[in-house]
Amino acid sequence: MAQVILKDIVKKFGKTEVVHGISLDIGNKEFVVLVGPSGCGKSTVLRMVAGLEKITAGSVSIGERIVNDVAPKDRDVAMVFQNYALYPHMNVFNNMSFGLKLSKTPKAEILERVNEAANILGLEELLQRKPHQLSGGQRQRVAMGRAIVRKPSVFLFDEPLSNLDAKLRTQMRTEIKRLHQKVQATIIYVTHDQVEAMTLADRIVVMRNGHIEQVGQPMELFQNPTNTFVAGFIGSPPMNLVPARIVSDDNHLNVRFNDQLSVPVPEKEGMAVQPETDVIMGLRTEDFTVDNGNGSFPEEWKVEGVVEVVEPLGGETHMHMNFNGVSFIAKSEGRRIYKAGQQLRMAMNLNHLHLFDAGTTRSIY
Repeated sequence: MAQVILKDIVKKFGKTEVVHGISLDIGNKEFVVLVGPSGCGKSTVLRMVAGLEKITAGSVSIGERIVNDVAPKDRDVAMVFQNYALYPHMNVFNNMSFGLKLSKTPKAEILERVNEAANILGLEELLQRKPHQLSGGQRQRVAMGRAIVRKPSVFLFDEPLSNLDAKLRTQMRTEIKRLHQKVQATIIYVTHDQVEAMTLADRIVVMRNGHIEQVGQPMELFQNPTNTFVAGFIGSPPMNLVPARIVSDDNHLNVRFNDQLSVPVPEKEGMAVQPETDVIMGLRTEDFTVDNGNGSFPEEWKVEGVVEVVEPLGGETHMHMNFNGVSFIAKSEGRRIYKAGQQLRMAMNLNHLHLFDAGTTRSIY
């Protein structure tokens, strides 16, 4: 059983508190990703689980035992670092087997474990090479292999892909997901890249300034962010977030951006949005579509706009739009060609409208 439980953990460096009493339950064999901007405390939390940072207050449990005072080598965890941390004078086999040799594991078992890990990671042909003879992706696989051979209850990954180029990052994401499916261990993974978080995680933990903002499955966070921080952090491009005001017009609520632009608020069961309230309106880029006149959306959900900047990405195109003085980013199918200065009639899918309180930034709709 490799459940990991963080209970009210606090970390201080001197008088400065950087992790503020967070609690989190991570299930056995679950893949949990801690995500957030630099300095939010995610790596510090990981290092406290590993035993590399002392916990100021609270407790960390792995399995059935509290491990606050247990040495890192006795916690049954293995950590994969950002910088690979391979011994340059050792070949791949010796790098992967070094920890087992220190623990006096029998030679036959070492050989079996290293070959098994090499097979999982596609390193069979590289076991006699030294790190300088490997690519960045191969070095990262060796670092993962060194962790796998220990057969830990918990794997800890600290931004392992940040040193790789874009193509290798995509490849290694697949490798890590495949690894989780094969070894069926608990994984805690730290990254600042929300794409990694969305594609890898069973659950995502969004952190900011030493606090947990929201915990949930990837699509839950994407579709139902609890506040503007999560809404703006999860998704690429991030959700459009625009200041506005709720007004009442003939007993119908509208989101008013300025004197020239407003959109209706679709009725929802149990909605508690009040008129004359300052809000931040949120709408995903994919909820803007070029109006094709097929009647998919009501006319009051449509608005004329001017394309200001076009970002073609092949499979999709991002268009920075100006709607009567209000800026939004819209996403369109990549094979359609649009130009800066072009006028387009856009339809908003207001079924996916989000409203956040302007003061608290919390979701209210």
